[in-house]
Amino acid sequence: MDTIALKEKKINKIINLVSIVIPLVVALLFGVKLPNVEPLGFLPPIYASINGLTAVLLVLAVLAVKSGKLELHRKLMTGCIVLSLAFLVMYVAYHMTSDSTSFGGEGIVRYLYFFILITHIILSIVIIPLVLRTYAKAYLKNYDAHRKLAKITFPLWLYVAITGVVVYLMISPYYVH
Repeated sequence: MDTIALKEKKINKIINLVSIVIPLVVALLFGVKLPNVEPLGFLPPIYASINGLTAVLLVLAVLAVKSGKLELHRKLMTGCIVLSLAFLVMYVAYHMTSDSTSFGGEGIVRYLYFFILITHIILSIVIIPLVLRTYAKAYLKNYDAHRKLAKITFPLWLYVAITGVVVYLMISPYYVH
């Protein structure tokens, strides 16, 4: 096995571990409420904005790569990963200090909300290994494999980023302030 293949195998083991650990830790932390800590009710609009900014940067990154601006593409994609990590930290911090908010909409809007929320949650778990593998392919300079995987990763990540904003906008009237 050549050096690149060994590196990729090692990176894939790490990606597999991270892809399992993150959702498990988030699920476990959801059940933890920090006592005597002020609720972080100011975070939802911030992390929704981070989702929105991620969506914009994803589109800009695709435009950059299509224009041959590879370094800009790399920086924008790295920024998207950093923003996603910031989102995750804030999201968990909010839910560890605040009670969950129930959606108060009725009828078709309620069904639409839960459809968007459930697909958002499922795809936010699915996207973790996809993003990391896509990034790793570029890091290892396997650009053909990177492009193929990016064609799957990009629309799913964009969907997760946009629906994160939509879910926030739909539930925000029901937050207790």
